[in-house]
Formats: sequence, C-alpha cells, structure tokens
Amino acid sequence: MSGQLSDEDYKKKMQKRKEIQEQRLANMKQEKGLIIVHTGNGKGKTTAGLGMVMRSLGHGYQVAIVQFIKGAWEPAEKAVLEQWSEQLEFYAMGEGFTWETQDRERDTMMAQKAWAKAKEFILNPEYKLTFLDEINIALKMDYLDVNEVIGVLEQKPADSHVILTGRGAKPELVEKADLVTEMKLIKHPFKEQGIKAQPGIEF
Repeated sequence: MSGQLSDEDYKKKMQKRKEIQEQRLANMKQEKGLIIVHTGNGKGKTTAGLGMVMRSLGHGYQVAIVQFIKGAWEPAEKAVLEQWSEQLEFYAMGEGFTWETQDRERDTMMAQKAWAKAKEFILNPEYKLTFLDEINIALKMDYLDVNEVIGVLEQKPADSHVILTGRGAKPELVEKADLVTEMKLIKHPFKEQGIKAQPGIEF
C-alpha cells in the first residue's frame, strides 16, 4: 500500500508514542472527585452513566442512582442492579416524561423531591458515585435552580463523583463540570424508519 510505513519505521513510531504517553501518565498524579455531564440529542447518555456505575460497583464502592424523569418506566436496569443491593441505592422518582404528565406543578414537585434525595447522597462521604439521571431535563424546564445544584456540587466530598445526564445541559453546569460529553445524533431508527423503542436497546 502506498505510503505504508516499513516494519522498522512503524516500530519506532509506536515506541515514540509509548514514551510520550508514559510521560503524560507520570505527570498525572492528582486525583479528585469529578463532576461529569453527559448531554446532547444523541442516545447513550444514561447508558454511559450506567457504565460508570457498573465500574464503581465492581470496585466495591457505594453508589446511588436518582432518576428524575424516567421513573415511571421501571427500567430493566433496575432489575439487574438490584443484585448489588448492599452497595447500591436506586430511586426512580419521576413519573414519566413531561409530555405524559402534562402537569407542571406536579412535575416540579417530583423533581424537587428527587433533588432532596439526591442531595443526601452527594453530601454523604460514604457514597463514591452519585448518578443523577435526566436531571438536566429538570434543570432545563426550571423545575430546579441550577445555582442551587451547583452550590451543592461544590460541597461534595473531595473524592466523590457525580454524574448528571440529560439533553440541554445548562451552560453554568457545563462550565462547572470536570468532564462533559455531548452525544450527537446522526441517525435514529424512530425518526428515520418508524421503529419503536425496543427492550434491551432503549429500556
């Protein structure tokens, strides 16, 4: 193939890359609890958060999940995660998506109730990871005050992590976070092909 490196040149290139990477890792000594935001219009925000939940459980950490919107679904993830009941607290506190409830006052009340529970876990040093699923929707709809949420995040224990998911993350939250990932929608079976949500994929 034209332009392909010889075996010797390839080996030298990979060795150099290895040296650079090892130097970077050697310089990274600081550890801290992270504020992590998964946002954007694409799929995978909750799934990414659950991946971190699984890793934390595998390390033996105490973990809490508070669902702000999807609670009415009683998702399959809950059935699986109940196997870690000694390490995990799981609260599905929403009553469904906002277009299903059609009751702003009740949606606000449920979001405030979920936030009160979330604060308990965020501030509790026994919990290494707190996952706030779809809280960005609650913030976007002004069910919660973003400044209050940021204020609580600033008080969390230094070595604990908090994940906040949902589309439309507030700029203030993005600015405060240590890690922000935006899921970009390229193609979706529901929109393009009229394929409904399926077990094992969406829920």
